[in-house]
Amino acid sequence: MNILAIETSCDETSAAVLKGGRIASNIISSQLIHQTYGGVVPELASREHERLIVPVVHAALEQANIKKSELEFIAATAGPGLIGAVLVGLNFSKALAFALRVPLIPINHIEAHIFSTFIDDGSASIVNGLASSHDGSQKKFPSFPFISLTVSGGHTMLAFVQEDLNYQVIGKTIDDAAGEAFDKTGKMLELGYPAGPAIDKLAQTGDARFHLFPQGLTKHASGDLRFENNFDFSFSGLKTAVQSYLRDKSTAFVAAHLADICASIQEAITSVLVAKTMAAAEKFGVKTISVAGGVSANSGLRKKFEAGCRERGHALFIPKPIYSTDNAAMIATLAQLKIDRGHVEPHGYDVSAFSSFEPRLTL
Repeated sequence: MNILAIETSCDETSAAVLKGGRIASNIISSQLIHQTYGGVVPELASREHERLIVPVVHAALEQANIKKSELEFIAATAGPGLIGAVLVGLNFSKALAFALRVPLIPINHIEAHIFSTFIDDGSASIVNGLASSHDGSQKKFPSFPFISLTVSGGHTMLAFVQEDLNYQVIGKTIDDAAGEAFDKTGKMLELGYPAGPAIDKLAQTGDARFHLFPQGLTKHASGDLRFENNFDFSFSGLKTAVQSYLRDKSTAFVAAHLADICASIQEAITSVLVAKTMAAAEKFGVKTISVAGGVSANSGLRKKFEAGCRERGHALFIPKPIYSTDNAAMIATLAQLKIDRGHVEPHGYDVSAFSSFEPRLTL
């Protein structure tokens, strides 16, 4: 099976080829132009996708050593994302699929994040960042059912995932997502964009107990996190708290304690993500946890999940960092999972793009 996949939901132009069940190429071109503006500018993102998509696709085909005539399916992100950016990749894919007379498979890219732990690139080592499973064995891919935490850009979501690819959303952000919390608080600290990696790096040498920032939709009792009867997330209060905290602090104070402040912010975000995911696994009686999306590359989050899963005997699956951010390999992988289960019907070339998350492309 040969699949060409294309992903253009935000500010990465990506194309990947899946051959024989494995990723043969995964080309990602990140748009650095947005750093000047402290965030993604939708119009600029669309123009960059238009400029980059042809050379990126050619590079993916060349690296995979495959001709366009050998492709059997074209898979593309149909949403959610910046609508102009999504349209560039989706319309390119429609035209290519029509020209090659092959089926077009529209993919919800948040759902692709959920299943990104199934990416197989043929490397000798285990593909996923894997903690020991409850029975002491090590498996390459998650066992169904599993709890999935997706922390990607503007999305933070907990889902209970079944073998047939159906999933139940059991928790989601009600305002700012975890990725937005990193970027917005990082902007207050003048760390540039994207701020997540900078906060992560500084936090490694900081004291996470330096300042107790609020942990949304939770409360403290006897030193432990307690939940307010749901698995939803809220990080807007953290953003406001950081802004208030910094208001009366001098430039010298912030500079002297920058690592501690970053560690405290990271602690407030990651503690909630880990605690609620662990609680969801307990409630649904599963022993496998998957963490995906750009924020899953955060070293503090990974360490917390590794420790928590080790303590509870859970198997933990996290994609390689290259597969954590938006990428076409995950689009191809979900397309293959759908094909393998007979969930793909030939689509017309009138598939519509969508900007907001809705689980409509999953059975």
